[in-house]
Amino acid sequence: MTVSLGLPRVLSPMVVGQGANTKLGPELLTDRFGRVHRDLRISLTDKCNLRCTYCMPEEGMEWIAKSQQLSVDEMVRIAAVAVGHGITEIRLTGGEPLLYPQVVEITQRLAALDGAPEVSMTTNGLRLASLAGPLRDAGLTRLNISLDTVRADRYFALTRRRRFADVMAGCDAADAAGFTGTKLNSVLMRGVNDDEAVDLVEFAVARGYEPRFIEQMPLDAGHTWSREAMVPADEIFDALARVYELTPVPHRGAAPAQRWYLNGSHATVGIIASVTRPFCGACDRLRLTSDGQLRNCLFQRGESDLRTLVRQGGTDDDIAYALGASVAQKLPGHGINDPGFIQPDRGMSAIGG
Repeated sequence: MTVSLGLPRVLSPMVVGQGANTKLGPELLTDRFGRVHRDLRISLTDKCNLRCTYCMPEEGMEWIAKSQQLSVDEMVRIAAVAVGHGITEIRLTGGEPLLYPQVVEITQRLAALDGAPEVSMTTNGLRLASLAGPLRDAGLTRLNISLDTVRADRYFALTRRRRFADVMAGCDAADAAGFTGTKLNSVLMRGVNDDEAVDLVEFAVARGYEPRFIEQMPLDAGHTWSREAMVPADEIFDALARVYELTPVPHRGAAPAQRWYLNGSHATVGIIASVTRPFCGACDRLRLTSDGQLRNCLFQRGESDLRTLVRQGGTDDDIAYALGASVAQKLPGHGINDPGFIQPDRGMSAIGG
């Protein structure tokens, strides 16, 4: 479903959404609950070179038509307006963002925007061997690498692709290019890889990465998610606590992960408990899909159509108004645990992480 904003030609100083007044000044995108939005996730493509079992079916995916996808110029323009209204971090996602042909160009242009936003990326790492250096030179500041197992045989079972060696080569290239603060994102599934929590931590820490475990969310394209198959945060924590002394890291802020120091060292581990411990009250994120739809929540059922707005001659003020209108309509939480929760029609690969 696409939300029609009925945008005026001139930006209003106030944006009204669901009975709430939300100020839209040159600095802040603040919703009616006081959440200031600083983080914009841009999905460069819905395509991926893996077929992870918890994300999409092996066959039968329908991809977004090229004519519907935003161009580099359109993405950069929307991002520039967002940065002008307080966005300080832009995360490039997918699908797999390294499949986007102009990934280096868009990284460079986003990093050069007035306001100097931090530009980071979430990737499966398969193409980092050739792209880590160019992306670092283009201004990419940080990487999140998705990896759910440190076993090559299990990697094939999980992703349906024999590409484990490519991920390892990508990690090597990222390290050699000088990336620091890299995070290793892992989803644990019951009876599949839930015995690898400690192995994943050891792998990540040995490379200087922060391991982060993400509760499996109802965002798969096949709509096969079940609460029973999900490994909850408490279970992950207990598995780690049997091996490590875990000391809470203070000052979480708007970060999605709750973090702990490992054995009194500077090394940390994080758990993103979107299902069992929602952190919606501190959420500062907006998402732009590759086909130009703005989402104020990962689980939002409706979308705001920025592609049509831009292509029909909308001004930068119109874009800013649309951003503010979307923020004004943001709900207090995602509602996963509500009896009436309905999974979004789009899967994660189309929304962007």
